[in-house]
Amino acid sequence: MMVSVNVVQMLLKNSLLVKKFFIVIVLIAIDFISKKIIFSNISLNSFLTIIPILDITHIHNYGISFGLFSGIIPSWIIIIIGLTIVSVIIYMTTRASTKIEKWGLIFIIAGAIANIIDRIMNNYVLDFIYLHYRDFYWPAFNFADIYITFGAFMILYIFIKEFKKKLQNNVTS
Repeated sequence: MMVSVNVVQMLLKNSLLVKKFFIVIVLIAIDFISKKIIFSNISLNSFLTIIPILDITHIHNYGISFGLFSGIIPSWIIIIIGLTIVSVIIYMTTRASTKIEKWGLIFIIAGAIANIIDRIMNNYVLDFIYLHYRDFYWPAFNFADIYITFGAFMILYIFIKEFKKKLQNNVTS
């Protein structure tokens, strides 16, 4: 009995979906474990210098990115908005035109879900990576924020690549 090509394609597609889901779970676990290590070992609002430009800290972020709207928007609204955005991004992965775009969206999903879980469990997001140089300071962040940023850069890369391609086609036309 011969297995049809459609069945093989479906199994391969589901296998890739399972691998992507597994990667999202691993990324979320790394973020979760890192936050638990910081919570258990570093006092709130204290700093541990690793190198002159990098501190590990323990900060509770009650707002959105960089603490914006802290104390203004209730946590449950931030959670609902986050879940809505994640749902839209999951849909966008089904429409992604390239592998890089799809992986960029998957990294963003992993980071967003990790921070949503943190907010659901604690009513805040724990940030602990603190970069600075002389009088220049970047707000503290966590691994989930890195995933979101990395995913956004992947999508930006594709956007710029496609834009350049369209410009080149217009010039040669």
